Amino acid sequence: MTLPLENRIALVTGASRGIGRAVALELARQGAHVVALARTQGALEELDDEIRKLGQEATLVPCDLKDFDALDRLGAALYERWKRLDILVANAGVLGPITPVGHIDPPKWDDAIAVNVTANYRLIRSLDMLLRASDAGRAVFISSGAGNKAELSPYRAAYAVSKAALDALARTYAAETATTSNVKVMVANPGPLRTKMRAAVAPGEDPMSLRTPEDFAPHVAALCTPAWTQTGKLYDFTSDRVKSFRAPE
Repeated sequence: MTLPLENRIALVTGASRGIGRAVALELARQGAHVVALARTQGALEELDDEIRKLGQEATLVPCDLKDFDALDRLGAALYERWKRLDILVANAGVLGPITPVGHIDPPKWDDAIAVNVTANYRLIRSLDMLLRASDAGRAVFISSGAGNKAELSPYRAAYAVSKAALDALARTYAAETATTSNVKVMVANPGPLRTKMRAAVAPGEDPMSLRTPEDFAPHVAALCTPAWTQTGKLYDFTSDRVKSFRAPE
């Protein structure tokens, strides 16, 4: 039986835990060769063990997303090995400081913007040619409702601003590739899931009341298949719907 993502090359950032780990395992389960990027070597090796149990293989990339030169080298290395990239799941992100805007320490602000926005621009810069070289390049950016809710939550400016910027970045990339390539670009909002980040945001919440990254992962994988045809849209896991971004009122 042919698997949905058999022989596809998939890069997942933040692959060592949480959503990234669940997505990496799901992509492997569906046949993809996963290029797993994360900072922690040990956690990547544990992921590799799980992928091998599925009968698949992975390539491990220990890397800090703020090492932008390393992201440039990543694109070159993927080109040398495969000449293409079929799937990018840009998942890695940080919550940033939870504090009033006027109290945010500048280095912590810069860190959130670097990881949540600039690193994703650098990934596009490094990988665009490879995604275009695929017969069905797919890019999925894991975002949040934090940046586009009608009522923004207080004290999380760095996160909300960076996620709103990520949405704009992905939508721009979608517009640029829509008529010039086979690349499809989606934004995915997981909503509240049982993750460490969610626990930091809502420490009094019962985690067992939340769905898990493993529940979300198959829906992300669906956005990565050659059969997926939409671009520049938002997949919202909470409602299980593909939505257009709101026009200005």
